[in-house]
Amino acid sequence: MKICHTSDWHLGHLLCGQRRHEEFAAFLEWMVATIQHEQVDALLIAGDLFDTATPGHRAQALYYRFLSAVSRSSCRHVVVIGGNHDSPSFLDAPKSLLSALHVHVVGAITDHPADEVLVLKSPEGVPELLVCAVPYLRDRDIRLSEAAESLEDKDRKLVEGIRHHYDTVISLALRQRREWGEEIPLVVMGHLFASGGRVNDGDGMRELYVGSLAQVSSGIFPQEVDYLALGHLHLAQKLGGEETRRYSGSPLPLGFGEAGRPKSVCLVTFQGRAAEVVLFPVPVFRRLERIRGDREAILERIRTLVQEGTQGEPERVWIEVVHTGAELIGDLRQRLTEWVDGSGLEIVRIKDERLSGRGVAGGADREGERVEELDEEAVFERCLVVRGVPEEQCAGLRLAYREIVASLHDEDPHAP
Repeated sequence: MKICHTSDWHLGHLLCGQRRHEEFAAFLEWMVATIQHEQVDALLIAGDLFDTATPGHRAQALYYRFLSAVSRSSCRHVVVIGGNHDSPSFLDAPKSLLSALHVHVVGAITDHPADEVLVLKSPEGVPELLVCAVPYLRDRDIRLSEAAESLEDKDRKLVEGIRHHYDTVISLALRQRREWGEEIPLVVMGHLFASGGRVNDGDGMRELYVGSLAQVSSGIFPQEVDYLALGHLHLAQKLGGEETRRYSGSPLPLGFGEAGRPKSVCLVTFQGRAAEVVLFPVPVFRRLERIRGDREAILERIRTLVQEGTQGEPERVWIEVVHTGAELIGDLRQRLTEWVDGSGLEIVRIKDERLSGRGVAGGADREGERVEELDEEAVFERCLVVRGVPEEQCAGLRLAYREIVASLHDEDPHAP
């Protein structure tokens, strides 16, 4: 029995306002080809198929066309659970129809936990895999609110509710395994943030629970589980260092913090209940590049990328520029656009660390001093100090500022 574990597709995701339909389409075509080439028997998608609860028509079309193509491949079963980004009702709506294609959908917690235990059978009707398909567990589904509860009480009850639900579903699966045969592998799917999981800054992650679920121990998954297929964290990783307990990670980079990081899906081959896991690399369908430094470092890296593009077919690259230099560059975007003009490079985000992070009030740091008590010139002087603007630039900036203020009052900006 061979399964493919993946998650966090986020179909319809925008990166800095840029649509990515071509990338998603290329990935799904690759997935179908890989499933067929590797003779995968079952595909497990551990949540967050879509980026929003109301996916657009193109994202929906990609999803349904993919399922149609997979149904004609070697893959005999597809199991889909809902993630925190997915709409449970949207995922569940076509589940009866999709079941005819052997696509099993669990968009939200069910009234009967036994409905989250799936028995996948061979063409001859012989049980060959047990799957606990546990979707993202919403607070309202597993915790009863009480008056005058503290935050600590709410967190504790949420964790207890999660643990209890997994205990119930896994216990039902183990009971079925005793009935069908102890040699049948048991796979548990989930969409959560388990303790020990790692995230990267700028990897497109959003909080799942505020502070709580990071406290849930991986110990909620007993050793009788032969493979743990988790979703939610975008960085592919083992949980607790164990080979058979994994986050598959997102197949596409969802933020510039993942630029250059390899992406993969998990191919799991069972010999009886023993699982062998291989990470199968996902091709790069569009390269992301983060350039960080002062003006000269940025320009040098862009020159290198442009030169690389002239040596072969131009590669389409989306670039985030983070300017960290002391110099203030008012026309930074215009200059960057000129530098990449005619290449396959596209600047999709520019961040100037000089102009972010600290507010104007930071300049009013003298004891007893209040911003509202300062005049316009004094506030601007504080800004120059806070930003650490080199003195050689200050004179020109002061004059430019005075011209702007004077234009509001029809005064002579060059007056002392």
